[in-house]
Amino acid sequence: MKKSLESIKGKLIVSCQALPQEPLHSSFIMGRMAFAAKEGGAAGIRANTREDIAEIKKNVDLPVIGIVKRDYDDSEIYITPTMKEIEELMEVKPEIIALDATSALRPGGKTLDEFYREIRSAYHHQLLMADCSTIEEAIHADELGFDFIGTTLVGYTKQSADLKIETNDFEIIRTIVSKVSHPVIAEGNINTPEKARRVIELGAYSVVVGSAITRPQLITKAFADALKA
Repeated sequence: MKKSLESIKGKLIVSCQALPQEPLHSSFIMGRMAFAAKEGGAAGIRANTREDIAEIKKNVDLPVIGIVKRDYDDSEIYITPTMKEIEELMEVKPEIIALDATSALRPGGKTLDEFYREIRSAYHHQLLMADCSTIEEAIHADELGFDFIGTTLVGYTKQSADLKIETNDFEIIRTIVSKVSHPVIAEGNINTPEKARRVIELGAYSVVVGSAITRPQLITKAFADALKA
């Protein structure tokens, strides 16, 4: 675990994900995508679902941040929302498990504090990453004891709808870094090499980049839209 933590310091983590409605949805393709990311210099992979992670681990020996995205009718949380998803991930043993650490209630009305204690009780050695959307959530996750604090959900929740991660030279990242004791993983709309380098300079432990590398339909759209303009 310690080796995995140190190996991503100051380095790039590539998010290799494709949801069922996306063109590249396939565990085989995500495995090859992870292999390509490693060849390009990635130090870690973030991946969704037990099946994708199992395939990725066949292709690369990099540390994996694992999640399961799943919708529940009684909660807006969809990133590793319940113990069902935790147990699925433990079958493939990602080095880090990430979960929504926002203030919203989990399925069944469970609070983050209750869910965190449940995970720690069952798997007390597992490294956990908190996907947060505000400074306050990041501070609370740090106090709970999450091993990594992520900015994954900035701008994607009701309470962070007016926030953008890159505003004012990544002010939200600089603030979180200054207020928490655990390593901060910068994630969310970091879509250029220059932005990735900048967040590391500002104190982020590592940086996750996804769509700008691994979602060709979105990369293509950016070029096509520029020509339309």
